[in-house]
This record gives sequence, structure tokens and C-alpha cells, in this order.
Amino acid sequence: MTTGSRLAVVSGGGTGIGKQIARMFATQGDRVVIIGRRAELLAQARAEINEATRADRVIPVSADLTDPKQVRDAAALIAQMGSIDVLVNNAGAIITPPADESLEALAMSWQRDLNTNLLTAVLLTNALQPQLSRPGGRLIMVSSAAAQRGGAGQHSAGSYAAAKAALHGWALGLARQLGKDGITVNVLAPGYVQDTDIFHGQDTTDFVATKVADTLVGRAGTPADVAAAIRYIASPDAGYLTGQIIGLNGGAVLGR
Repeated sequence: MTTGSRLAVVSGGGTGIGKQIARMFATQGDRVVIIGRRAELLAQARAEINEATRADRVIPVSADLTDPKQVRDAAALIAQMGSIDVLVNNAGAIITPPADESLEALAMSWQRDLNTNLLTAVLLTNALQPQLSRPGGRLIMVSSAAAQRGGAGQHSAGSYAAAKAALHGWALGLARQLGKDGITVNVLAPGYVQDTDIFHGQDTTDFVATKVADTLVGRAGTPADVAAAIRYIASPDAGYLTGQIIGLNGGAVLGR
């Protein structure tokens, strides 16, 4: 199926990178389902994208993707829209550090990070897998450079990096499983991207300067950079690209 007549699903599509990815799909004429927990942000994203594209191609679906029942209900709703040509598992966040030094607090923080960054993708993918187009489906995981270089030794960064790294091994197995059906599975691992809420407002001027200095191109990434990479990975032209971890980090992490 050609670009411009497809159905794409983007988790975490109400803000930041996810919203820009959704806008990219809508701009090229695709219908796009955006999924997130906060219905008001989804409605706002839909309005913004529809105004920018002068069309009504965005379908908001509110769901907590860590809750199997809500994922099942969302999948049933999406199944009524037809075959899914692209699924982008973009939902994720860096969870705040443990409340104290106890093992109980550490376990809670890690579990939340694993749920938010790994379980969301696992549940949504399994629920929607029967609806993926065969052949030609595109399954994409949005990971992080932290999965390739580690989480800087911090509790919250460490669990985030571990959760994102888990996506890699799981996605490679899916690529082997789904290749026979003509479905490609790839992971995009962005480096530091500005204009997102992932750092909870802690991305100070010094923080940004450090991240930029770590690149070879002398700038931070943008949601548009990520959307442009997704555009190709999701395109009909990318049928020979599968089972890959693709770094998008300005050279902060060299090829791995």
C-alpha cells in the first residue's frame, strides 16, 4: 500500500516526539491513531495537527498502555478501522528517582520504568499484531541512545536505559518471527532531543550544553529529526530494512 493511504498507530502521540510523528503521517495523507493516557492532550494534538494539515486524519484513543484491559479495549476499537500499516511504539518516560534509599523504593521505581518503557510496547504490539498488514507492515520501537551507552549511573537513568535496552532484544526476536509475513521490525534509538517533556523540566542550559557538546554535529536533535527517520523506516521503500537498531544521535554514540 502506498504512502498517503495507510493507517498508522502512534503510542505516546499526544506530545513531543509522538505528536510530531503523528503530524508527519497526517501530512503525507495517512490516517493516524494517537494513543495516550490523557484524553485532553490527545484532543489538543488532534486539533493542532488537523489545523496544520487542513484535514481530519487523526483519531485519538485514550488508554493506559500498562493496563491489559485498557490495551485490549483500545485494540478492539482500532481493529474496526482496518489493517494497520505502521505501528510506532513511542510511549515512554524517565521515571523520577526512588523516594528513598530503601530496596522497596528502588523496586517500585524500576518497575514503573519497565512498565512505562517496555510493557507498554509489549502489550500494544501483541494486541495489534493480528491487524498488521501482511505483507508490508512496519513495526517500529522508539528506544534511546541510553540503551546503547548506559544510564550514567543514576537510579532513574539506569532503569530507563535498561528498559529501553530490553526493547532491542525483544524487537530482534520479533523481526525473525514476523519476517516471513513480510513485516519489518526496527528500533530507532534517538540521542538528546529538545522540546519534549521527558526530562521533567530538568534540561537546564548547562544540561543542554553538555548534551550538544557530546555530538559531532554541534546541535541537539528535534522531534522533526525523529519523525523524518520514522518516515523512511515506515515507508514502502524500506522493505529490505529489518532487525536493525538505528542510532539517531548526532554522533554522540558511534555505530553499534
